[in-house]
Amino acid sequence: MLVKFCGATTESEVAAVATAGADLVGLWYAVPGGPAELAAGRAVQLCAAARETGRAEPVLVTFSHDTEDLLAVVEAGRVPWVQLHGFQAPSVVRRLRRDGPPGLRIVKVLHVDAAGRCLEGALAGAYEKAGADCVLYDAVGADGRIGSTARSLDPAAVTALAGRTGLPFLLAGGLHAQNRAAFEAVVAHPRFLGIDVDSAARGPGGLLDARAASAVAHAWRAGTAAAPGTAA
Repeated sequence: MLVKFCGATTESEVAAVATAGADLVGLWYAVPGGPAELAAGRAVQLCAAARETGRAEPVLVTFSHDTEDLLAVVEAGRVPWVQLHGFQAPSVVRRLRRDGPPGLRIVKVLHVDAAGRCLEGALAGAYEKAGADCVLYDAVGADGRIGSTARSLDPAAVTALAGRTGLPFLLAGGLHAQNRAAFEAVVAHPRFLGIDVDSAARGPGGLLDARAASAVAHAWRAGTAAAPGTAA
């Protein structure tokens, strides 16, 4: 199971989630108004910090449709993962696959509303054909907001949606150390790849925190809930 913690803005946060067992750390780039938004140069610096941990690989998380700009940051930061979190067209995936470095892994987020409807459902197959390596199911907020909504998806809706492509998938949306059991059917799916967590990995000051992140990672990997506020 891959564990990704998203929205690092400092070297200390990158180090904290690596210590907590993260495989991936999300760095926000071209996410207008996002609380963890990074300038290109800062994203490149934190990519280097992630590599220095020897554990957590950086993921460039973006709403951008500008493939030329994204490829420039990928090259400068030696970025191994790009997560397309907006409503990018399949052509963006195709261009990144064609012109990106060998081995670049492309994640396309598919947004799911409260009724279990995937907003990009009609394009799921096109993303796969364009070269996406995996998809990530994330919840749309009640106000239509996407990203870091802290709203959980219906596990049955996730497994149903997963059957519409042949791609591995990650799960996001309100995941924490106490709700692992609710997603047993999702975790058991043969193409389940891992989880993406933001809010539940943050400490009292709002930054990504080793203790909080460790509790999430342990609970999901071990299949047991950790008590609130405890470390793995």
